[in-house]
Amino acid sequence: MENLPSWLLTQTAAHAHRLVGDGFAEVGARGYHYRLLASLIAEGPASQAALGRRTGIHLSDLVGALNELETGGFVGRSPDPADRRRNVITVTTAGRERARELGERAAAIQDDLFAPLTADERDQLAGLLRKVLAHHQ
Repeated sequence: MENLPSWLLTQTAAHAHRLVGDGFAEVGARGYHYRLLASLIAEGPASQAALGRRTGIHLSDLVGALNELETGGFVGRSPDPADRRRNVITVTTAGRERARELGERAAAIQDDLFAPLTADERDQLAGLLRKVLAHHQ
């Protein structure tokens, strides 16, 4: 069983999830925070529904994470001028700084997790994982 790639992937993913969770928790953040802020910076403002689709975060988790980010001053919510029933989420200046900080933290976590691999091996692993994921999407 220890040689099955699916078992190895599951064990590694569980360890990675712990490292990311613990690393972000040290600064009062969660992985969803980084994913949402990065998406807003890269792709611009969005409705909650569109933001959920483009980040893959389920609506029930999305609302809680956005509430936390709004409370921290990292995002703003405003009514969509085209449809007042919908909110548009935008990243604030503080949110851009927070994303930068969380990005640095995420990079350090990656370095810790993949310490036994060379840079070429990391690239190869990432490429293989992207290939498997793309096949199943």
